[in-house]
Amino acid sequence: MSFLTLSYSDIAIAALLVAVNAGLSIALQLGIAKRLLIASARMVVQLSLVGVVLKALFSVASPALTAFAIIFMVLFAGREAMARQDRKFKGWWSYGMGTASMMAAGTVVTVFALTTQISPDPWYDPRYAIPIMGMILGNTMNGVSIGMDRMVTGAVQGRQSIEARLALGADINEATRELVKAALRAGLIPTINGMSAAGLVALPGMMTGQILAGVDPFEAVKYQILIIFLIAGGTGLGLFSAVYFARRRLTDSRHRLRLDRLRPL
Repeated sequence: MSFLTLSYSDIAIAALLVAVNAGLSIALQLGIAKRLLIASARMVVQLSLVGVVLKALFSVASPALTAFAIIFMVLFAGREAMARQDRKFKGWWSYGMGTASMMAAGTVVTVFALTTQISPDPWYDPRYAIPIMGMILGNTMNGVSIGMDRMVTGAVQGRQSIEARLALGADINEATRELVKAALRAGLIPTINGMSAAGLVALPGMMTGQILAGVDPFEAVKYQILIIFLIAGGTGLGLFSAVYFARRRLTDSRHRLRLDRLRPL
């Protein structure tokens, strides 16, 4: 197996494309040039640090250090998921619900994959555990943030409709059923679109990376299919948990809508 190595000059040449986009933003007065450059610099620093950390973790293969790295990833993903929501719960509820849902879903699906399909020795080998958890977590984060945002925003916008159903005798489950369904559909759409487009429209990143690294294309395809199924499973579990947590927080035992638990805009 052979692969082509990249020099720093190769990466710098590719970075010129981002500079071109920043220049176009300035010329067209889009106002995103600074954000684009900051995001690019942040990406380079983060990935470089991750490369150093992963190299150290792979050489040690410690279950404690692997767990610590995964917990750090989950905590940061929770922050990102919360930041993408327009309306948030008061206190730590938005962060806590999203983080707990992603932690549970990501852990269940990753452990399932490591102990059944992939089966490294040891099963917690960070060379496998951390990348798999990262891919599942990144996609679950998108689903959770979209689902929770749609749930909360929908409750605010549909307040009169929900309270009218409650006044007519419906319980809170019946009154919010359509809202929950809409939030779940919204959170799953990116995953469904990704699966539908895989192969014909786009070659997924993991598969492309393996092919560039010299792996047989069909073996790369099998791994990519496995990862997509794991991502879909993790996203679904995390999304269902987060949306139902959000509905519980938006209501109370007396079947009332509790929008007072949201932060004011």
